[in-house]
Amino acid sequence: MAKKVLVVDDEKLIVKGIRFSLEQEGFEVTCAYDGEEALELAKETEYDIILLDLMLPKLSGLEVCQQIRGFSNVPIIMLTAKGEDMDKILGLEYGADDYITKPFNILEVKARIKAILRRAAKPEIETQQPRQVEINGLRMDCDSRRVFVNGREINLTAKEFDVLELLVFNPNKVYSRENLLNIVWGYEYPGDVRTVDVHIRRLREKIEENPSDPKYVHTKWGVGYYFQA
Repeated sequence: MAKKVLVVDDEKLIVKGIRFSLEQEGFEVTCAYDGEEALELAKETEYDIILLDLMLPKLSGLEVCQQIRGFSNVPIIMLTAKGEDMDKILGLEYGADDYITKPFNILEVKARIKAILRRAAKPEIETQQPRQVEINGLRMDCDSRRVFVNGREINLTAKEFDVLELLVFNPNKVYSRENLLNIVWGYEYPGDVRTVDVHIRRLREKIEENPSDPKYVHTKWGVGYYFQA
């Protein structure tokens, strides 16, 4: 079945180019040209991935991203004409999984989409043998990709789940920020280690009772992060 992609940008030539290229690869592409339209489409249809421009009429890309995160963990790639690091990190703060800076090469866009979809896909062996773990009130179900803390379900983005899964299934093992970036985002990812810091901070805000004094995800100063079993 064709993967469904929502492309959101107010520049119609960009949308047309992306749509044509993705349809050539067999994707089913829906387009939106402002934030409100994008949000409505995301509520009505379950997409496999969303390409979301930062600067949009009616609602900004960040506002759309933040609202989508209230009801969906669909992977979101932010498209931004701005090259400043803070804008990229801000996009991740609002729940984006990746970002691409304009002007971009459509081959890079397709490569990023395929990489994210590959990581989101579940191998057959994993679906046959669902992995679950419960440690100190935190329960992870890696088959359904759901997380509970003291019985309350926590809504994590795809990347937050991937980071937590790696740490939980390797308790007390310290991962450097570089290692986490390479394992979770992939060696081809062009971002820097601050991306990891942002995700760890957001993860703590969601799963920790006191993020400044974490129970689960700890920092080994000067080394990296680990999950304390």
